[in-house]
Amino acid sequence: MPSRTPPRYLGGQAVMEGVMMRGPRTWAAAVRNLEGEIEVVTHEAPTWAERWARIPILRGIMGLGESMQLGFKALAWSADRQIPEEERISSKAMGVTMGVAFALFTTIFILIPAFVNRGVSSYFGVEGFAFHLVEGGIRVAIFLGYLLLIGLIPDIKRVYQYHGAEHKAIAAYENGVEVTPESAQRFSTDHVRCGTNFLLTVMAVTIVVYSFVGRPSLPWLIASRILLIPIVAGLAYEVIRFAAGHMQWAWVRILMKPGLLLQKLTTREPSLDQVEIAITSLRAVLTAEQLAEVEARAHRPAPAPGTRPAFGAA
Repeated sequence: MPSRTPPRYLGGQAVMEGVMMRGPRTWAAAVRNLEGEIEVVTHEAPTWAERWARIPILRGIMGLGESMQLGFKALAWSADRQIPEEERISSKAMGVTMGVAFALFTTIFILIPAFVNRGVSSYFGVEGFAFHLVEGGIRVAIFLGYLLLIGLIPDIKRVYQYHGAEHKAIAAYENGVEVTPESAQRFSTDHVRCGTNFLLTVMAVTIVVYSFVGRPSLPWLIASRILLIPIVAGLAYEVIRFAAGHMQWAWVRILMKPGLLLQKLTTREPSLDQVEIAITSLRAVLTAEQLAEVEARAHRPAPAPGTRPAFGAA
């Protein structure tokens, strides 16, 4: 029997009717196509961000850019699997769509809170750090409202189910139990390295970073909010990276609690069929050694239903 080696962190995201996973050297996406069959695609993962892996903040910026690149590719591929070939849009059109989506995200969650806060703070005479605290509160409120509203859309609910399936599959792998739909289903749908947790951390970090800018004139206010996005993202990455490795500390678990709770809005309990798709994607990115270790896990006890993964050991 192969000796057990510590699992390496895996990452992923929900896509249209499926899940994308990234492993050490490859990424894969598995979806249920129009014929009801599981379809899988596997590619080599980009490695250009690795050269910055030892530089704090910058590694987060580069890693985020790399992850976004993969996410767009996986999302485009999965969307194509859900429509007839003659109706599929070009990669250029998909790129334009993603660009517009990023512009809308920046406008809604970065610029609008800044404008609203400028008016509110001027009316009530809010100054100093409180000025940035109010802006952060407005940003979080808009974010929560957005998640609640889109969660009412049936198609988004299914994406949320696949998001939960992704977390369960990764939890089963990282916690050393059998990687089967039945075993993975016993885990909860939250995970400390989730993108939802990252976004909430970003919003908390903006309060601190933007406070160093003070209260500039309107043009500089807009410029600072946009130009500092990479710095904010890099710092948020460092926070999540630290938390993922220190969840055994009580104060870290307390700080991460809001982000884990927020995942109740962005994940749903998946079906076994959906978890099967997530596991198919996960297994497709494992190395031969990792796959052998996973195969050797037969009959290891899984946690009780609904328990949270042991993030400190992940």
